[in-house]
Amino acid sequence: MMASNSGVLAHYGALMDLPKYSQPVTLLEGDTPLIPVPRLAQELGGGFELFVKFEGLNPTGSFKDRGMTAAISEAAGRGVKAVI
Repeated sequence: MMASNSGVLAHYGALMDLPKYSQPVTLLEGDTPLIPVPRLAQELGGGFELFVKFEGLNPTGSFKDRGMTAAISEAAGRGVKAVI
């Protein structure tokens, strides 16, 4: 098991098509909690468990941190000096 708060690429980097020479660029995004929402599950008909992710705990408060760490790591691995 990965250490908590090790970043999304530490968990899923092997499944991504990143260059092998790429050093991950990370702000330790990911590892956001799953929060059970039983009342909402009941309102939707019940009979199942429902969870939501709290992406507001990512470094910038956005789910976009997950994708950007992969994009920036890819760019850095290819020698790109700046990204806009």
